[in-house]
Amino acid sequence: MTGGAAGGALGDVAVLGAGMHPWGKWGRSFVSYGRIAARAALDDAGIGWPEVGSVVGAQTVRGGYPGYVAGATFARALGWQGARVTSVYAACASGAQAINTARAQILAGMADVVLVVGADAAPKGFFAPAGGDRPDDPDWLRFRVLGATNPAYFGLYARRRMALYGDSPDDFALVKVKNAAAGALNAYARYRTPVTAEEVAASAVVADPLRLLDICATSDGGAALVLCGMDFARRRGVARPVRIRAVSTVTPTFPRTVLDLPDIGTDSAVAVEPSPESFRASIARSAYEEAGIGPDDLSLAEVYDLSTALELEWYEDIGLCGPGEGAKLVREGVTALGGRIPVNASGGLASFGEAVPAQAIAQVCELTRQLRGQAGDRQVPGARVGITANQGLFGHGSAVVAVR
Repeated sequence: MTGGAAGGALGDVAVLGAGMHPWGKWGRSFVSYGRIAARAALDDAGIGWPEVGSVVGAQTVRGGYPGYVAGATFARALGWQGARVTSVYAACASGAQAINTARAQILAGMADVVLVVGADAAPKGFFAPAGGDRPDDPDWLRFRVLGATNPAYFGLYARRRMALYGDSPDDFALVKVKNAAAGALNAYARYRTPVTAEEVAASAVVADPLRLLDICATSDGGAALVLCGMDFARRRGVARPVRIRAVSTVTPTFPRTVLDLPDIGTDSAVAVEPSPESFRASIARSAYEEAGIGPDDLSLAEVYDLSTALELEWYEDIGLCGPGEGAKLVREGVTALGGRIPVNASGGLASFGEAVPAQAIAQVCELTRQLRGQAGDRQVPGARVGITANQGLFGHGSAVVAVR
């Protein structure tokens, strides 16, 4: 690996356990999904619930009062035992923020073992703001003023790539084909049927040029991790655990000259030169710098494929290729299972759909299984280093680097 301290700038924490509830539309409370995922993670770790010193819950704002206090909600569901609790909300980056909070508690000596849980019971269709009048909320405004749903933004990004780089709908379709092939091998995925490029092209137009199969669904699901300090892992006889080496939660820099959810305007760059890198690129760079690695060290990546076109953006943002070269990677099979750097070996959101507080945690669950060599038919041979990349509304970025 390139540069950096062997244990990361802040020190590693160990992933003792990873657990998930399958994604789908199950019609039950998000609490039940989170409890099942948490129990699975505890079992995977060989840790009893009474040994957990802290619970960090990633919030779902659609879950009412239990969702806003997710840490306590999951602690109660597992059985009160005195653990400290924390609840975290950062939209789609909530899970990574929860992981970062847990890591901070461990490194600060506040707890030996921390359980991180995220779960959601998502509405049908595209996401919309919570009810009520909130004219100071840009998410509320974009729906009321522009009628700009999330797929409208995804379509704008796709059109931008077509205009700047010459990408085509055929390139976007290849991303779906790749991810569906991986998702078909993942028992936790909601959609487990391979898809052809012809089927993508035949699906209904949602936000031109994107079609239904280019855009991820909304789903129910849950994911959990058991994290601990390295000394605790050794005391439990785990000599070579998967380790979280870096978590990036950076914010954008001024001025922002490209539209991004949920904003409906950009900053002027008249007086201040824009940053030479995009917000998403800064998320990955911060993680690499903290971990002391670079893109060339990666074995695999899990990125936030809200749409097929956005996955191509992430290839460039995490440094797998230069600007405008993402489509070339997917055409050449570089990011497919068996390729040089598989991306979304889990199947990605294309195969899972969005269960917002759980998805960044689920990405780390996938890295954990891959780095342990436990991913079955999806296994990336010799996997040693992985990165996740995610983005939430209101300037919430997240990336996690895991190593073994």
